[in-house]
Amino acid sequence: MLERETVKKILFSLGADLCGIANMDRFFDAPKGYHPCDDLPACKSVISFACRFPAGTLACKSNIPYTRSRNSITAKMDAMALDFCIEMEKHGVVCVPVPTNESQWDPDTGRWRSIVSQKHAAQAAGLGTIGRHSLLITPEFGSMVWLGMVLCEREFEPDELKEPLCNHCNLCVEACPVNALEQPEIRQQACFDFAFGEDSKTQVWRIACHKCRDVCPYNLGNRNSILQCRAEIQ
Repeated sequence: MLERETVKKILFSLGADLCGIANMDRFFDAPKGYHPCDDLPACKSVISFACRFPAGTLACKSNIPYTRSRNSITAKMDAMALDFCIEMEKHGVVCVPVPTNESQWDPDTGRWRSIVSQKHAAQAAGLGTIGRHSLLITPEFGSMVWLGMVLCEREFEPDELKEPLCNHCNLCVEACPVNALEQPEIRQQACFDFAFGEDSKTQVWRIACHKCRDVCPYNLGNRNSILQCRAEIQ
């Protein structure tokens, strides 16, 4: 029978930098229709994984490197989740990949949601904790990670939860150009309308804003030590 550490080794071999496991008890407060069992009724574990995102993109004056990196890593995470599920089936374990960056409208709450929240699953799996800016912060890479997830019909021992990493300094709230973080729940549409879309001058689709990530004291984590030193010098 597959053990938890063997499952993680498979994901690390596929390119994951972080991996954690959550059980169903940790999703008790999931919105109606967006619990792991709402998608996979026999789900017993959620396996969350992360890949580091190139932190150097934050220092660029052009928004193209950040945008293209985000688009490329999204495809990478989806491919990893797919390959992992296929590998698990070879061991007789049914898993289902959850898209990394695909949302649907939830008419009950008036918000866009993934079928299961990637960042809440990552928090439940002990990868990190969600900050005031609504991004996941990990000890290793700060918020410079992208997330993937699979739902699994086999129960595995869950990982320990992390202690909160965000100290609610509110720098992200003050930095937001459209005041999208003034309330506890991010104003999604205000953020989307300002940050995502086509540049009218260059006619290129880009992500024009990541100020909340830029100003976060925990945006780099302890494994981006070179960049952390550079940020402190500047």
